[in-house]
Amino acid sequence: MNKQHSYVVGVLEDDPEQSGLVQIWLEKSGYEALLFAKAAEFRRSLGHEAIDLLLLDWMLPDASGLEVLEWIRSAGNPNLPVVFLTVRAAETDIVRGLEAGADDYVVKPPKQAELLARVAAVLRRRGGAEIDAAAQLDVPPYTIDFTKRRVRIGADDFDLTQREFDLASYLFRRHGRIVSREALLEQVWNLSPGLTTRTVDTHISRLRKKLALSGEHGWKLTAVYQHGYRLEQV
Repeated sequence: MNKQHSYVVGVLEDDPEQSGLVQIWLEKSGYEALLFAKAAEFRRSLGHEAIDLLLLDWMLPDASGLEVLEWIRSAGNPNLPVVFLTVRAAETDIVRGLEAGADDYVVKPPKQAELLARVAAVLRRRGGAEIDAAAQLDVPPYTIDFTKRRVRIGADDFDLTQREFDLASYLFRRHGRIVSREALLEQVWNLSPGLTTRTVDTHISRLRKKLALSGEHGWKLTAVYQHGYRLEQV
């Protein structure tokens, strides 16, 4: 699979056996999995890792899943899709989790096919599902055509390099979410996330000008201090 078209699923789970099993399932299905054992570890990493969805345990050693979800929605990355994965099976708990802002709720022990189907469904609803070669993404007024590798408004194509198209498609598919500079280096350029280079900043600036992502067409590509970048509707 082309790495830049893969999706990253975070797993916040303190049971290494459970998280290891989920990691195997995810990676066999083409996702990249990032494992976190504590809420504090996840919070520190969220500014440096581009996560497309979080599988969240309710009972963690340093916080509850509800507290983590509240932080995500209020101060972390409010558009990040979150699916509870927990042994708490009471209807009242499920309702609390969904009302707190979770996108779905899976009771342990999970079944492989069901968990993967729910992950795919949430990503699809949130605009992060895998896009096949014949698909296009409509983010009005922009259309991202993955077959012809073009971005257009109406019938007018923008003149983008191949790298600029890869960057634009990555950002549009994750619009509303914080995307770190390190993740862009790794996912779009296939380079080490620790590499010291200005290429991401240069390409971001160029893309902002070419696609008029300063609010002219209702979208802004902005820097998020110490976190990365976010493409959002204004």
